[in-house]
Amino acid sequence: MAAPHEKLAQSLAELAKLQDQGARVIRSSQLSRTHRERLTKSGFLAEVLKGWYLPGRPGESLGNTSAWFAGMRNFISGYCDERFDNDWHLSPEQSLQLRSGERALPLQLQIWTKGGHNQLVPLPHGCSLFLYRAPGLLRSKAEPDEGGLRLVELAPALVAVNAGFYRQQHVAARIAMSLIDDSTELLTVLLNGSHSVVAGRLAGALRALGRAALADNIVQTMKSAGYVVLESSPFDVVPPTLPGGKPESPYVQRLRATWEQMRAVAIENLPAPNALPTDIGVVLRDVEDRYVSDAYHSLSIEGYRVTPELIERVRAGDWDPDGQDRYARDAMAAKGYFEAHTEVTTYIERALKSSSPSHTLPEALSSWHRALFSPSVQAGLLKPSDLAGWRNEQVYIRGAMHVPLPKEAVRDCMPVLFDLIAAEPHAGVRAVLGHFFFVYIHPYVDGNGRLGRFLMNAMLATGGYVWTVVPVEQRKTYMEALEAASTGHDIAGFAAFIGQLIREQTHTAHGP
Repeated sequence: MAAPHEKLAQSLAELAKLQDQGARVIRSSQLSRTHRERLTKSGFLAEVLKGWYLPGRPGESLGNTSAWFAGMRNFISGYCDERFDNDWHLSPEQSLQLRSGERALPLQLQIWTKGGHNQLVPLPHGCSLFLYRAPGLLRSKAEPDEGGLRLVELAPALVAVNAGFYRQQHVAARIAMSLIDDSTELLTVLLNGSHSVVAGRLAGALRALGRAALADNIVQTMKSAGYVVLESSPFDVVPPTLPGGKPESPYVQRLRATWEQMRAVAIENLPAPNALPTDIGVVLRDVEDRYVSDAYHSLSIEGYRVTPELIERVRAGDWDPDGQDRYARDAMAAKGYFEAHTEVTTYIERALKSSSPSHTLPEALSSWHRALFSPSVQAGLLKPSDLAGWRNEQVYIRGAMHVPLPKEAVRDCMPVLFDLIAAEPHAGVRAVLGHFFFVYIHPYVDGNGRLGRFLMNAMLATGGYVWTVVPVEQRKTYMEALEAASTGHDIAGFAAFIGQLIREQTHTAHGP
């Protein structure tokens, strides 16, 4: 008789065959009841809908939001492919949202398909699909970065959305319009569908964005075909003119637009910075005085079990890296935090001594990352390649709807983030938006939360504010505020949260 582990291996082999054939979801008919029950019990399958399963990893139950949102795109694309083959796609509005760099899926996805019956399909964690019975489908494409979701292509999507999209989703509309290389694709759809009203709207939008040549070509071509075109801009406010030359990636454009959109709200919710200190030693002593509290709370937020005593022992060198502490995950985290904090303090000192420090923020951040994980690498807890730099894989945030950017977009966005921080005149905005966008991009496989707080405090301490500790007791409020900014683009809650901590800790010697 086969041992339990041999039976599980047989079931995993059957699952692997299906996945090798391209299956994103598993239907109950594709596996025997024995294999399904065995794989479900061991955590390799999770039932999302009756008879529909999502492959997973042990310990990542769909009751955990991060497990669901990590697999949500794959499940929906696999489910729709199984039911409708290629005859489906997201709505034009949601397609443009995702094509413009939005990473959070809406709780309800609108699926256009001839095989739909306008019914609602409930999914975990308040999510759902609305299967819209479409009279006709638009040209679409399965996008690998979106887990195989079929998105309507740019030109037909822009022709299909109504004028309200430009007012309600103006950032997405602006970015989508910037991605148009020439008017050929738009004109093909407009002429084939006799869309004279839409032509006037698109020409007005392009002209409002500074692309007069494209607008003129659309109007003149439609008139040449015998249509009357009344041009009008669908934007309710005048949008910023698009830059010339080759358009930036939608992720970069969204980063720039959202920073500009959020900065005024952040300023409203932050105390004004104090004058820059004349005595650098006072600033550095205050940073040092807050170290133990900061390390304890920051590490605890990330789930490490540390005590002030362990932190002090590491700082004093009273620990045994070759003995009992060598493989202690928490001790290595505390050691790495101390080393990284030292690097951050060095950056603060150099920045205060020079308005243009030679040790730039990109270089400094790399040194903080190396210091944070070097002890764990040297102890054999992590691979040496974990120190290499930006991540080379997709990551997910536990408990969050927001899905960080694709790995390719990280390399586009991080230099722009550094530029935005450098160009921002308000220190509080540099701190709050610097922290938010850093964790939004999530450039590293691990350590993003700690490094984001280091970045925030480096900007605070060099800009007339105190080093500010985020208390572990307020972790829920902190994480919810970041999630609201990521998925709802509402920075007010996060800025107000940090602003209140700054006010409280300005009058406290060593933080909470």
